[in-house]
Amino acid sequence: MRLIVIGITLITATPAFAQDVTYWQDIRPIFRRHCTACHSGKTVREVSVSGGLALDTFDAIKKGSKRSVVMPGSSEKSLLHELLITTDVKKRMPLESDPLSKEKIALVKKWIDTGAKEGTPPAEIAVIPSKKAVTRKLDVTLPTTIPASGIPFGLKATGKLDLAMKIGPLAPITAVAFSPDNKMLAVGSYGQVVVWDLTTAAPVKVLTNVLGAVNDIRFSNKGDILAVGGGQPSAKGDLRLYQTSDWKLLAVLRGHDDVVFSLAFHPDGKRLASASFDHTVRLWSLDSYAQLREYHHHSDFVYALAFSPDGKQMVSASKDRTVALVDVETGRSVFTYSGMEQDVMAVAFHPDGKSLVSSGFESNLFWWNAGTGERMGKAVAGHGIATHELAYSKDGKRLVSAGADRTVRTYDGASLALVKVLPVGSVTYAVAISNDGKRIASGSFDGFVRVWDEPSGKHLATLFALAGENDQYDWLAMTPEGYSAGSDKLLALARWRINAQEVPAALAWTALRQPQNVAKSLRGEAVGAPVFDKK
Repeated sequence: MRLIVIGITLITATPAFAQDVTYWQDIRPIFRRHCTACHSGKTVREVSVSGGLALDTFDAIKKGSKRSVVMPGSSEKSLLHELLITTDVKKRMPLESDPLSKEKIALVKKWIDTGAKEGTPPAEIAVIPSKKAVTRKLDVTLPTTIPASGIPFGLKATGKLDLAMKIGPLAPITAVAFSPDNKMLAVGSYGQVVVWDLTTAAPVKVLTNVLGAVNDIRFSNKGDILAVGGGQPSAKGDLRLYQTSDWKLLAVLRGHDDVVFSLAFHPDGKRLASASFDHTVRLWSLDSYAQLREYHHHSDFVYALAFSPDGKQMVSASKDRTVALVDVETGRSVFTYSGMEQDVMAVAFHPDGKSLVSSGFESNLFWWNAGTGERMGKAVAGHGIATHELAYSKDGKRLVSAGADRTVRTYDGASLALVKVLPVGSVTYAVAISNDGKRIASGSFDGFVRVWDEPSGKHLATLFALAGENDQYDWLAMTPEGYSAGSDKLLALARWRINAQEVPAALAWTALRQPQNVAKSLRGEAVGAPVFDKK
């Protein structure tokens, strides 16, 4: 499950022009609500999305004025106004959405005709150009299993070695997904998706052309497409498709009026379903990228969805405390599973198609018969606080869950008997199990991805990456034994410590910078304890 961001204040403009109409006071709130999901400084270079136009700052508007987008004093000569009032739905803005109200269009027209004035930026926007913003960095710490007694550097400290870097806080990890061939792991956080090569223990791509939070990511059945769902709360949802051969953006699927929170590829490989806070589930064609169907079976946020193995049915979980099972082709309701007292945030279909499991803020696992709509046995104890995501292994032998109790749990897929509790150490939002059933990945509030060996429950490695400028990024992969691989810049910031007493970095890295051992560990192969040079 993905991190929920709450607290967006919307300002509704009115046509009562009692004072000067300005960009910051009157127009920017309209643009933020309806336009800047596509037209922002972050997407301006992505012409297929933004048309090369940004509307999120007044400076961007002035640049647009040079292209007749906004001509101060003349709305009739301004392309922006023309695109708001045109009757051609293929050109009208917002694209593929309801037109702005007459009141809002009138306000934009008034703003342009009275000179397109800037006004006073709000306090959180206004800055003093001569001062450089200072970002406070906090220590991010990764522990190891190396005891002080195993480090021959003459230290008197006791405890175990850890690695600290002043790079925090990290953005929470809110989505994880293995590729069908088990070679890649895609990881989503705010504003970025990192794709890891699990054979080399290094990132192969960092995607930053996503809007707002990344709530879910999924590889297509063949692994040739990566779908990314997210967006900005109370604004347009963001749903993007990338081609995994070169990470080219294939399409932006528009239609959701709020954030996209869950995704599922249809078993036929030709369709994709998306669930949104706009209370809908939508079905999309992967050939034409057109919306095929819209489902309205919930009265509140839709958190999760999944297809039955045969693709004939789809199940969704909602804040309205129900789970809906629907016929994919007709859109008709098959069953509504109810009786839960709190939000249902996670749902998973068993690969045999006979049952499904749901959970959420009421953290018990509810086991349902997909054929009769009846509950199967008693509710199974879950995380005790909240369950954020559920996932079955491809063979159905294992069910995994991510929870707010800072653990990942594994269950027998046939009986739902608890098998293992994996200690993550941070609230866990996302979990996935590889197609071969050998590895589990978890994403958590601390910004780390942890990879586990499913049969033994052994922690194999911790991963994270930080996006930089010009497609540059820094990254680190580390095993519990302390073996590490990463970018030179990030490793140069790292400090090895035992109870805050620093270990000579050069001596530590000689034993611990071993990318080949990190890769071995991620493959599930045993790695021995590090050997430190006594010199």
